[in-house]
Amino acid sequence: MDYKYLASLLFKEDLKSIEEYEEIYPPRNLKEGAQVTRIAPSPTGFMHLGNLFGAITDERLAHLSDGVFILRIEDTDKKREVEGGVETILKVFNRFGLNFDEGATLGKDNGNYGPYRQRQRELIYKSYAKHLVERGLAYPCFCTEEELAKMRELQAERKENFGYYGKYAKFRDCPIEEIIKRLANGESYVLRFKSMGDAEKKVYHTDLIKGKMEFPENDQDIVLLKADGIPTYHFAHVIDDHLMRTTIVVRGEEWLATLPIHLQLFDTLGFKRPKYAHTAQLMKMDGGSKRKLSKRKDPELSLDFYHQMGYPVLSVIEYLLTLLNSNFEEWRKQNQGVSYEKFPFSAKKMSVSGSLFDTDKLNDVSKNVIAVMTETEVYDLVLSWAKDYDEEFYNLLSSDADYAKNIFAIGRGGKKPRKDIACWNEVKSYMGFFYDEIFAPDYEFPENVSKEKTLEILEEYKNIYDENADMNDWFEAICALSGKIGFAPSTKEFRDNPDKYEGNPGDTSMVLRVSMTGRQNAPDLYSVMKILGREKVISRLEKAKKYIEEAK
Repeated sequence: MDYKYLASLLFKEDLKSIEEYEEIYPPRNLKEGAQVTRIAPSPTGFMHLGNLFGAITDERLAHLSDGVFILRIEDTDKKREVEGGVETILKVFNRFGLNFDEGATLGKDNGNYGPYRQRQRELIYKSYAKHLVERGLAYPCFCTEEELAKMRELQAERKENFGYYGKYAKFRDCPIEEIIKRLANGESYVLRFKSMGDAEKKVYHTDLIKGKMEFPENDQDIVLLKADGIPTYHFAHVIDDHLMRTTIVVRGEEWLATLPIHLQLFDTLGFKRPKYAHTAQLMKMDGGSKRKLSKRKDPELSLDFYHQMGYPVLSVIEYLLTLLNSNFEEWRKQNQGVSYEKFPFSAKKMSVSGSLFDTDKLNDVSKNVIAVMTETEVYDLVLSWAKDYDEEFYNLLSSDADYAKNIFAIGRGGKKPRKDIACWNEVKSYMGFFYDEIFAPDYEFPENVSKEKTLEILEEYKNIYDENADMNDWFEAICALSGKIGFAPSTKEFRDNPDKYEGNPGDTSMVLRVSMTGRQNAPDLYSVMKILGREKVISRLEKAKKYIEEAK
């Protein structure tokens, strides 16, 4: 068959030669060892944790080697694409602070190896497809959906492998005369790759994460171009990663089954194979067993979840790094206050099996991250979150920034800062008692303190409260009050003679804590009362006293 003639029949466009594209996209001038990586999401409108999981891996591998990190949009599947999908991708990645060196943007794409949206690269794919046809390695297939369905039924009956291969490849050796006739009749067709693989033979590969692997060779005549001329993922991925000079392809392990196809295409086209790093799936415990994170069951799979809950970006990134590299936690303990960007990230330290997502662990990581922030940083981030998700709280915070910052300053700094907050949607309940507008007390006073003693503490403390006292004088006043009402005047005295006293200064403090904050677990009481100020302190004492009297 005259394959060049066949190619001329199939491709009417004025296409560049593949040699021209090799000149347009030359090898990059990078230092030895520099890696070129890319993240290539589809604009489906749903950005999930797996996208970020892979993107962090890509970004770290590229930037730690002084390489290039690319954003490419894989928009070849119009059925799954949603309006505004590209904008969603850009917004979410920007929110997580991913610094792309080149790729798609809201305006003109950035970089010399674009376009970075696959639908704008249609002529490039067709040039390489035409090249394969001219070499007798691709051909038109006119099979209808009905014919393909019958083929699969027959394969199922015979218990044979599914697919378009060997004796099932109906149009693999179709005469040129029949092709011409079908083209003249306007029949729809796809362009298939003519595989020279043998499923009885093995293809060997060393994955950066999985290590040495072997697979059966690909013998499937996969589709290269769909009926509308748009490439499949298999074909586009290979062309794009070659011309963009990608050195490492990071993707989920669910793509391992297609690896023989991709390696075969790289080899057939004469391209240098990139390295592959197939990341383990994100799993979670469910009823004592592990399962894959589900879009339907698990809200934490969506990246919007972390924004809505108010997890700081750094918290999510640091948590994912604990999943991505087994030695990150130990490094973090030894490098407090150092940016995670200094961590020697390595594909060799990535999990081979599934990575277990644990919300409790995420919260622990986030508490550590938030604990070392300044009160101004916390205020700014909480305010930004509240503006989107809690108008009432936003108005309270913004009405007096200094007051709010003083609250956030409690227990902050020092060697052992408080770790009360994991995400911003917890802040309102954590500090809401500072605002009369949302103060909703749960008066659970100490069980060992009688109502009469509780009332006595509230009444007596109102008379001795000094808003100007320092912490030592303040605590001495509480000890003195304890002694006055028959409690031990010190913790030591109570410890030495527990049967002699009804209570101790700790019980007195707890009564005051509950009256001030409406709960037993709250930040440092001295700091709380200093921020509340005399008027609110007296008001809270009266409010608590009234509650107890009415409950009698």
